[in-house]
Amino acid sequence: MDGVVQTASLTKRYSTTITAVDHLDLRVGEGEIYGFLGPNGAGKTTTLRMLLGLIRPTSGTATVMGHRPGEPAGLAEIGALIETPAFYPYLSGRDNLRVLARMSGTAFERIDETLAQVGLSSRADDKFKKYSLGMKQRLGVGAALLKDPAFLILDEPTNGLDPQGMAEMRTLIRQLGNEGRSVLLSSHLLGEIEQICDRVGVIREGKLIAEGTVAELQQRGQGIVVRAEPQAQAYEVLTRLPFVSGVRATDGSVRVTVAPEHAAEINTALVGAGLAVSELRPAGRSLEEAFFELTGGGENGDARGDEGSGPSPAERSGSAPDAGDGAGANAAKATDTEVRAA
Repeated sequence: MDGVVQTASLTKRYSTTITAVDHLDLRVGEGEIYGFLGPNGAGKTTTLRMLLGLIRPTSGTATVMGHRPGEPAGLAEIGALIETPAFYPYLSGRDNLRVLARMSGTAFERIDETLAQVGLSSRADDKFKKYSLGMKQRLGVGAALLKDPAFLILDEPTNGLDPQGMAEMRTLIRQLGNEGRSVLLSSHLLGEIEQICDRVGVIREGKLIAEGTVAELQQRGQGIVVRAEPQAQAYEVLTRLPFVSGVRATDGSVRVTVAPEHAAEINTALVGAGLAVSELRPAGRSLEEAFFELTGGGENGDARGDEGSGPSPAERSGSAPDAGDGAGANAAKATDTEVRAA
């Protein structure tokens, strides 16, 4: 597939000590829903801003829809929601979309279709300032959809939605993918990513540390679950085995990071130590578990020494770009950028 997004060594530094995005090589395929995951301050929003031309990279290259970021020809095919949507508070939802339609040269007929898509038809004539957080988020997604774009960039699109609204948004995004649109979806809700994305990229401290389908990420580092008594002694025996790369105690069992072919040796070692083994099986894991393992998060550390998931350098400095710097973008500003660029 041709890539709608291609980056090569894309880098953004805010000072000699703060690197928000570090030599990022990213590819989003045509017709693909790509999930972009990472802890707070990992560089997700900074990356999305660079792809839209809202901020300039320090080094590296990027193309979006075959154009350099920010070029009018490329922006004409992109709809975006970055961070918190911002609209005129004293205008209705419908009138806010009219403003955007006029600015982007979009036919007014698209407004009612878009409002229906995001479930705001019944509240279209209410003022924006009266909208709940979830309704404001829906209108932001509607602004991104207004031009009927071929490519959508969505940053936390379900923020503020109730469970039913989140389910409806997932269905909408999946439908957009089924229609042949490409979607780059940034979210901290791992269940959301797991249900709708074709591929996932995991970013940490500005670096892409893993990429693949959800199933591929779940299989990475997959090990064995052991249940043996006494558990504390089993834990000690397992940490001494030379072919074991990690051991983690969970509720009533021990998770061992090891190649599956060592299962018989593990059983022999435990039985030889006089332990009663009641369970020994391959470990399945959720995307959440895979994410925590990749990013060093979670409550239980690896016995062989996990990296801590502490704050990124940008967060420690108190000036993390993803935490909301002066370059914050939103759907209305993205559209305004297109008009100014044209």
